[in-house]
Amino acid sequence: MIEPISHLASADPEGWGHAVDINLKGVFHGMRAALPVMIERGGGTILTVSSGAAHGPVEAWSHYCASKAGAAMLTSCVDKENRDQGIRAMGLSPGTVATQMQREIKSSGINPISKLEWEDHIPADWPARALLWMCSPEADDFIGTEISLRDDAVRKRVGLV
Repeated sequence: MIEPISHLASADPEGWGHAVDINLKGVFHGMRAALPVMIERGGGTILTVSSGAAHGPVEAWSHYCASKAGAAMLTSCVDKENRDQGIRAMGLSPGTVATQMQREIKSSGINPISKLEWEDHIPADWPARALLWMCSPEADDFIGTEISLRDDAVRKRVGLV
């Protein structure tokens, strides 16, 4: 969730917290619900969707950057705590995707991402295809890491050319 787009000093605390509830606490609750079942069955795959914003600040996105960084760290924690129990945890950082969220970002006009043209974004089906690929043994080299669709070598391995 990218809304509310605003500078930290004027951010609505309720809206800021709502974004954290979805982007971070939602990931926590999903993991916490799935892990016991997966462990009992001998393993499983946990995939999270991260963002380049998890690794660097973006103007007017403090809620998004902080919550995506937290979700990326949860993925690392799950890997550290549960890999030996058969849990395959990985994150996907898709880059900018041609979705409604990009239209909302564009209308804000606040930061460089809002200046991108529609054709600069990757097709909406690429993240879905990457997530399916990440469930396969072909992605085992990436367990415990975050995969970026901005990386041409990753795109090639996933079959996105």
